[in-house]
Amino acid sequence: MFEAENAEVRSERSSRKEPLTDPEVRDLLARVRRVVVARGRKTTILEAGTARPADLKGPTGNYRAPMVVRGGTLLCGFNLVALDELLNRKPRSR
Repeated sequence: MFEAENAEVRSERSSRKEPLTDPEVRDLLARVRRVVVARGRKTTILEAGTARPADLKGPTGNYRAPMVVRGGTLLCGFNLVALDELLNRKPRSR
């Protein structure tokens, strides 16, 4: 998906083999200004200062995947429209 956009992936890790820890997520939240949490077709936008690690977890208690950072925005969870907006692409429908 990112290769087609010529996007540089600086870091990639498996959420199953090496899940993020709460301290890692707190560090991630400290590096961004805005957080977009995707829950299916619904998205919630939070200011990073008000977001908590628990806000990024799904119903199983694990962090939503994927987590994509671009500029000052963190996208947590998959939503095609939100991903298109993050990558400045023309929005696609599902």
